[in-house]
Amino acid sequence: MTVPSAPNAPSAPTSEASALPRWDVTAFFPSLASRELNDAHEGLTADLQRLRALYDQHGVRGGPAADDLGPDAAVGEALEAVLDATNDLMARIRLVSGYLYTFVSTDARDDVASSRQAQLQQELAEMTRLSKRFDAWLARLPLDRLVGDAGPASDHAFVLRKGAAAAAHQMTEAEEGLAADLRLTGSVAWARLHRDISARLTGTITRPDGSSEDLPMSVLRGLAHDRDAATRRAAYAAELAAWSTVTVPLAAALNGAIGERVLLDRRRGWDSSLDAALFTNNVDRATLDAMNAAVVASLPAFRRYLRAKATLLAIDEPATTAASTATQGDGAADGPPLAWWDLFAPVAAPGQDAPEFAWPAATDHVHAAFGSFSPALAGLVERATREQWIDAEPRDGKAGGAFCLPVREGESRVLLNFDGSFDSVQTLAHELGHAYHNTNLGERTPLQRQTPMALAETASIFCETIVVASGLAGADDGQRLVLLNTDLQGATQVVVDIHSRFLFESELCRRRAVSTLSVDELDAIMLDAQREAYGDGLDQDTAHPRMWAVKGHYFTPFYNWPYTFGLLFGLGLHARYLEDPNGFRAGYDDLLSSTGMGDAATLGARFGIDVRAQEFWASSLAVLEGRIEDFIGLVDQIATGDLTTGARS
Repeated sequence: MTVPSAPNAPSAPTSEASALPRWDVTAFFPSLASRELNDAHEGLTADLQRLRALYDQHGVRGGPAADDLGPDAAVGEALEAVLDATNDLMARIRLVSGYLYTFVSTDARDDVASSRQAQLQQELAEMTRLSKRFDAWLARLPLDRLVGDAGPASDHAFVLRKGAAAAAHQMTEAEEGLAADLRLTGSVAWARLHRDISARLTGTITRPDGSSEDLPMSVLRGLAHDRDAATRRAAYAAELAAWSTVTVPLAAALNGAIGERVLLDRRRGWDSSLDAALFTNNVDRATLDAMNAAVVASLPAFRRYLRAKATLLAIDEPATTAASTATQGDGAADGPPLAWWDLFAPVAAPGQDAPEFAWPAATDHVHAAFGSFSPALAGLVERATREQWIDAEPRDGKAGGAFCLPVREGESRVLLNFDGSFDSVQTLAHELGHAYHNTNLGERTPLQRQTPMALAETASIFCETIVVASGLAGADDGQRLVLLNTDLQGATQVVVDIHSRFLFESELCRRRAVSTLSVDELDAIMLDAQREAYGDGLDQDTAHPRMWAVKGHYFTPFYNWPYTFGLLFGLGLHARYLEDPNGFRAGYDDLLSSTGMGDAATLGARFGIDVRAQEFWASSLAVLEGRIEDFIGLVDQIATGDLTTGARS
């Protein structure tokens, strides 16, 4: 298979307007070999040493309380100098680091980019050491007095107080320095191994006609959206077989990364890795418990959706759908469990096909929906397409999934693996929501815009919700069926599957504190978690034991639950928008620009949201439960022959 060209190389000429785009990164540096990139990289190395000298000059490190630091005015001047220099260097680090990541994420075989990224990561261990010194220093300062006056300290009040609190969970300076150095050969290296293996992995699918084809994993997993049930099932079998060839190194990577995390969290005085992750995300345990309680209470509704979808697929394809057993009750929700390979199956009303989108139609759809909210949001779509921010083409060596990468003030790059499904359109809206968030963070300093995962999903989920609401508003019954299925299969992933991932990671951390886990043990924990989350909505004989190998999320501590937070918080924000559109618009952009400057409870209170109350999370889930009932009703109409397309429900 041909190795794809570098991200900043010209795309191959095409004759079709719908050709999938590759991003352009020449706006940052001309090429990997350019003098401009070399100068920027060398400048970072020199400036890191200058920043260290500045920290030494002002005594930026842990020690006794503030009495011996001098007058507040002098301390304030020192703090301002340190803040300015730190912010400046962080901005330039993000540019060079982001540029290199655009190469390694689109071509796992680019050894030059990979080597340069590894070199930069090694050099940036110094920044990690300095950040620990900075936090320890903050714990010594009279912050309550320093942030009382207008100026940089006041503007960074939340960041400074959080840093001071983090100092309570530090080892000694020497130990933190050693941990920063060893991390490069530990968790960072393990995560890179997972990324490289996953991006290069291929699987051989034997199609229903007997032909075989070797496909990149991103393409193979994309066949979960194929219209043909036999193809979906064959792709799933090929996927499992492919992951089975790499489980040993991936299990070693996961054990290594989680082992490092558990050990360091314990040495830093955290009761658990989850507590450390909550602190990082600016979310307290009461908020997480309230959200999880609401999620567990909603699981039966999602299982009803899954069984209704299985019923619909059995009607459409009784000979090839695994779940085509006899319906066990009077309604669709009492039907058989859904097979794993059908989780993303497209559906359509009788006589209709599930929609497929060419690339221009996808961007037009998102642009129109965003325009219903604000011209600024629609303008983001125009800018992203005009300036070639998006890499949408699935190809060998490219990372799977999707992400939005902030590179410099207000400017991002978006990676997708677009397959023409409406789910891909939703993913485009999601990632462009992140890009819009980044534009609003553009005027903030790097320290102010360090948004935790839980709040980083705010704009992306809100944008998805806008697209769904816009589509449902004028849809007939057949269109509603398609839109509801796409929305609900995504919500099922974020509510149900991510709950299974939370259960898996919690058990993984508990058991990894005692010993390493074998491939079989990891499989068993994953299957137990899926059984608890999906219940009788999923055919458990078809569950995915290797999801621990598929997802690189586990290399970032408790990366998954913030997606659930983001979905439900975004739905709550959308409800506030519907109540007062003009008032909401007036405060929305400012909220996005402030997500690194307050905890979740404080930011939610701006719109009357109490994130510590289970009732809030239940109200957001009720929106999804209403859509589930709508979907079930449409499936029941199809089962009885009463659905008429072209009519409003």
